[in-house]
Amino acid sequence: MLWLERIAEERISAAIQRGEFDDLPGKGSPIAEEHGWQWIAPELRMAYRLLKNAGYVPEEVSLLREIQDVQTLIRACTEPDQENPLRRRLTILLQRLGDTRGGNLLLQEDYCRRVAERLGSAGSGR
Repeated sequence: MLWLERIAEERISAAIQRGEFDDLPGKGSPIAEEHGWQWIAPELRMAYRLLKNAGYVPEEVSLLREIQDVQTLIRACTEPDQENPLRRRLTILLQRLGDTRGGNLLLQEDYCRRVAERLGSAGSGR
């Protein structure tokens, strides 16, 4: 990789000598760090930035977006025969998301619901 860095440095130096960077906005001022990058190790920031600029989205983020889209479609359904395939799709997406997080989200959601119900019934004096 040393030879690649050397070639890059030579090309950058030549471009500076030709004045190709003289008219760039913000010349001479430090590059502002994007919010949230301080938690990423300095040696990984460039790789993360490249992935972000290339449009890469982590699988968990794309799953969350798709889950939200399917939930919106389910709420907009007017007929049960349209809703059933969407509910099956939602179940599959939730299972995939749970796999990426190391557990079954459907079981976690059911557990949280039951705990909330018990806490609610305990608070109401039953």
